[in-house]
Amino acid sequence: MGHWLWPPLVLIGQGWQWIGEFWLPVYILTVILGTALAIEAIFKARTTQGAIAWSLGLIFFSLPGDAPAAVQLLEQLALMPFTRGNQVSLLINGEQIFERIFAAIDRAENYILVQFYIVRDDRLGNELLQRLAAKARQGVRVYFLFDAIGSFKLTRRYLRACREAGIAIEPFRTWRWRKRRRFQINFRNHRKVVVVDGRCAFVGGANLGDEYRHRHPRLKPWRDTHVQLEGPAVKGTQVSFLEDWYWATGEVPAMNWHPETMPNDQQVLVLPSGPADLLDSCQLMFLHAINSARERIWIVSPYFVPDESISNALKLAALRGVEVRLMLPGITDNRLVQLSSFAALMDMQYAGIQAFQYQRGFLHQKVVLVDNDRAYVGTANFDNRSFHLNFEITVMVRDWAFAQEVEAMLLDDFNGCRPLTVESLEKRSLIFLSLTKLARLFSPIQ
Repeated sequence: MGHWLWPPLVLIGQGWQWIGEFWLPVYILTVILGTALAIEAIFKARTTQGAIAWSLGLIFFSLPGDAPAAVQLLEQLALMPFTRGNQVSLLINGEQIFERIFAAIDRAENYILVQFYIVRDDRLGNELLQRLAAKARQGVRVYFLFDAIGSFKLTRRYLRACREAGIAIEPFRTWRWRKRRRFQINFRNHRKVVVVDGRCAFVGGANLGDEYRHRHPRLKPWRDTHVQLEGPAVKGTQVSFLEDWYWATGEVPAMNWHPETMPNDQQVLVLPSGPADLLDSCQLMFLHAINSARERIWIVSPYFVPDESISNALKLAALRGVEVRLMLPGITDNRLVQLSSFAALMDMQYAGIQAFQYQRGFLHQKVVLVDNDRAYVGTANFDNRSFHLNFEITVMVRDWAFAQEVEAMLLDDFNGCRPLTVESLEKRSLIFLSLTKLARLFSPIQ
């Protein structure tokens, strides 16, 4: 989440309350007990290594999961609290994603917020344009934001048609060389957000282009995932959009900050992240997910180029008995990134990490499943660009029923994969192995 938007944030009010206060005494007692047992273990362990392992394990056993400290950590990264009373719907692939988005737009009464990294002047792009134009003619306020680099091929005709229809459309640029606005051209706004009337929101991996509806000549079928949010969590998506709109225009549109509470009562945290943050919030979010996993962590990413901290966290998770699964694309739109992924996997799989390549088309979804009650869906990949250079947004859902939906979805995806093992990679040609090592050298700038 950026930090240039404090004036608009003040306007939002004090509508949220922090959670976890009730469990704080229980958490403190658990830590005290773990520390006491750790001291006993130090004196009774047979070896130095055993003493260290037992003491660290007992002290930190209570930290993952539902501990208030873990909840507070994520809230501090997001600068927003977990909210209750939400309903989260899992949307699979472009047909379902855009059917739901278009249906919500058609119901809009007051305003529509639209943000994509890639916007194309093609069939899908023009279908959205026509729907937005129709609502604008009805008096609905429409705010449309696109990344200037990701959408560099967007035509002037498309922009003119939007503006003539009354749509406020603006590029997000990070190279405006003004005082206190010195972002690099290498920074990108990779967020995909749609909000309608402050009542429902959409976040996920799909951009606005025909390929997301399986119309790419080579990368198809296109596998992607979105979520639809209803309830108080919608405010988190609006804060993210408002920050970006304020950066692009200096304006603060009026919005609805009182969405209805939903009976599903799902617990949700919206975590925007980006290079304007004081901390590397995206990387820290994923490190927390890995380190807090007790039984499993399944990671799906089209671009998997982990740095040393993520690689080591995954290794440690596998070594402590966590089932670590990685799902990566079988076909790729970036060969250099894929070669870097292979180099990383050859190192990590010795720790027991399982890797799979998706075979049913092009894999573009960004999903993480932790244990049986936590799922992350958003725009961030497991690479240096998402961790440090891109503006991203991730929806974290702490709910058993939703996690089971994500599990069922991913199990079906894994059925369409083939294992990717060290043995299979090492059998490749010397040229291939050399290229993977060379690509790994460029991983920090990919």
